[in-house]
Amino acid sequence: MNIAIFGGTFDPIHAGHLRAARAATRRFALDRVLFVPCGVPPHKVGEDLAPFPHRFAMVALAAQGEPAFVPSLLEAPKPDRRPNYSVETAETMRRMLGSRDRLYFILGVDSFLDLPNWKDYQRLCALADFIVASRPGFGSRKVMASIRNGHAGELVAANGSGPLFPGRAAVEGPRAPAGLSLALSRRLWKNISERRNCIGRGATTGALGG
Repeated sequence: MNIAIFGGTFDPIHAGHLRAARAATRRFALDRVLFVPCGVPPHKVGEDLAPFPHRFAMVALAAQGEPAFVPSLLEAPKPDRRPNYSVETAETMRRMLGSRDRLYFILGVDSFLDLPNWKDYQRLCALADFIVASRPGFGSRKVMASIRNGHAGELVAANGSGPLFPGRAAVEGPRAPAGLSLALSRRLWKNISERRNCIGRGATTGALGG
């Protein structure tokens, strides 16, 4: 089984996230994509994020109608409010999988290039293969240079036929289907607007309805 972890703050989740997940599902024959909202992002400690239940609710709404997409509580806030680290999430997921299952990690190219600043990033690279979603302003040369410098290993182009050189990273190109349907976009926008109104009235907990 091919399983991918797609983490982030998802504040809010948007069409670009879904396009990347759909493209990765097709290109790498993923059986499941776990959308994992981060409870306490280590790189955003102290920032004014929407409460976790609200962000999780938005992810659950966006995943509707996508059989391979699964909203996940792997990074729900801990009782002690310690930050959630990707390496710990990958270790937890790896223990749940069989020896023949393959674990992927979907992330944007900007995050991929920042990997050396992540906690135990070398351990993370050993636990999962990376599917890197391209973004404007980040050319393939930057990614290839990053891999040569020891970030990861295998580079696979989305529109190519195989690895360009040995390693452990996969780069997803810009070919992606249309994003959210208009109806779902409206539902998400309604959810976001209601969430902001709740925050404005001082509410800090509780998931919003669909």
